[in-house]
Amino acid sequence: MSQFWSPLVRTLTPYVPGEQPKIAGLIKLNTNENPYPPSPAVMAAMHAVTADALRLYPDPDSSVLKQTLADYHDVQPNEIFVGNGSDEVLAFAFMALLKHSSPLLFPDITYSFYPVYANLFGIDYEEIPLTDTMEIDTTEYAKRDCGGIIFPNPNAPTGIPLPLAKIEALLNAKPDSVVVVDEAYVDFGGESAMPLIHAYPNLLVVRTFSKSRSLAGLRVGFAVGNAALIEGMERVKNSFNSYPMDRLAVAGAVASYGDDAYFRQTTKAIMESREEMTAELEKLGFSVLPSRANFIFARHPSIPAVQLAAGLRERAIIVRHFKHPRIDQYLRISIGNPEECRLLVQTLTLLTSRF
Repeated sequence: MSQFWSPLVRTLTPYVPGEQPKIAGLIKLNTNENPYPPSPAVMAAMHAVTADALRLYPDPDSSVLKQTLADYHDVQPNEIFVGNGSDEVLAFAFMALLKHSSPLLFPDITYSFYPVYANLFGIDYEEIPLTDTMEIDTTEYAKRDCGGIIFPNPNAPTGIPLPLAKIEALLNAKPDSVVVVDEAYVDFGGESAMPLIHAYPNLLVVRTFSKSRSLAGLRVGFAVGNAALIEGMERVKNSFNSYPMDRLAVAGAVASYGDDAYFRQTTKAIMESREEMTAELEKLGFSVLPSRANFIFARHPSIPAVQLAAGLRERAIIVRHFKHPRIDQYLRISIGNPEECRLLVQTLTLLTSRF
């Protein structure tokens, strides 16, 4: 520890992202990246950005991107907030909307950035256990005092979705609390809460371009909600960084929304591969949770997950293993391209045949 750290720094346990190893020939199925490249329109739009344009600061409001998103999702530009990936968008939501005298609520098994942000911003929180079937029980949130609620839908790392009716029931039960629905994976078969924003001023929906639009390297995310919620986030953003989105990221993000056919083609391919992989792993004896994300969460009845993860790594395939006691026998496996999925199943067949 440095003697120059502030007292806050000493209390923090930072988020640990999935590995990004630099190994030739690696099959990387640990960070839920899209196995397909972005739309060709994205690269063309980014190449069209001139050197003279890069000399100038970008639009601080990212107006073109906001209008593009507003037109596509049938909302108004002042109902949209954009940022450098959904992680930054979530950080602004934590600062602007979720710090109150009552605790913030989120699942005990969920995106592990939530407790990191809560600790960073001094937000009291309670973790609500998932059910025995690894599902979010919204009735548990509805009956507790809270300053806000956040959860992914579909949840991560389980991949299990919540029906829209349950989210709406929760919004009705907690009209005085902001409910943030983190929809990083919703495009892979989930049901979006975005249509509810005009009926529920306490709802904020957060999205990312990293997963379904293959733009993890650009870092673009956004939130949709009541204009008053967005204004609160903008006030925080403009007290911190008034130029968050660069010109290349905006150009690429706008172009990705212009090629809807490509988006639908690639998300469909991933969903088909997910169902095929699920069926193949179940033949090998794995229990696989019902995912609506671009990954599956699976466990073997007799072989420890850490042992399977190590065996895959020895063969240049990496998946995600978590040490949390409730899920330490599961592997989270990102959906790769068909050849990567085939090699994963082939390798797991070999590993499981030894037991």
